[in-house]
Amino acid sequence: MTVDVDQNVILRGERELIERAWRLFLAREEFACAATDMNTWAMPEIRERIAAHRRRLVPRPAAYKLHNPAALADEESERRLVEIAKGGARVRICTTPLPHETIIVDRRTAILAGPPENGVREYTVVRSPSVVKGVVSLFWATWETSTDLADYRRERPPALSEESRRILRLLAGGLKDEAAARQLGLSLRTYRRRVAEILTLLDAGSRFQAGLRAQEFGLLG
Repeated sequence: MTVDVDQNVILRGERELIERAWRLFLAREEFACAATDMNTWAMPEIRERIAAHRRRLVPRPAAYKLHNPAALADEESERRLVEIAKGGARVRICTTPLPHETIIVDRRTAILAGPPENGVREYTVVRSPSVVKGVVSLFWATWETSTDLADYRRERPPALSEESRRILRLLAGGLKDEAAARQLGLSLRTYRRRVAEILTLLDAGSRFQAGLRAQEFGLLG
């Protein structure tokens, strides 16, 4: 069963949301998302379907992502958000609580995430034009007072795991890749992939620049 697009409905849990309403996520013109962190709208089961739909459209729908700093709380989340921005989405960070955790599709449909209760959220799918208009207005008012992801990240150190910090220290010490990989118990390929990921998080174009950025942020201690 799918959601009747002519009425507002409440769905309990991500499973029901995906089974009954996943097609509502397929924007044609604009996709806007507001979430405290990277978990609210993670939906790994349909993420690729949504991405594939977006790639097929010409021009692609504009994408806007609005998050609190919690979205940058760990290395994996930050790296994912950076990749989303590199993929063409506009991403901003809001340092005040968001009015809603929501997805707005083509300014016609809003999906609101309720607070988790015993690990389960309720999602309200809204098609009422007046309600959607209000949600859209709140989203853009918050967007205008938020900071572009690149500017926000420029002023703070990235969230690096202890392994990443060890890799930075090995790079700073001039250890060759083969020796560093052995010391960490990683294959050479994995080690070099991890180095590339760290360079991305540091917005560095080279290992030398990464070292300077790491020193600037005090990540080598």
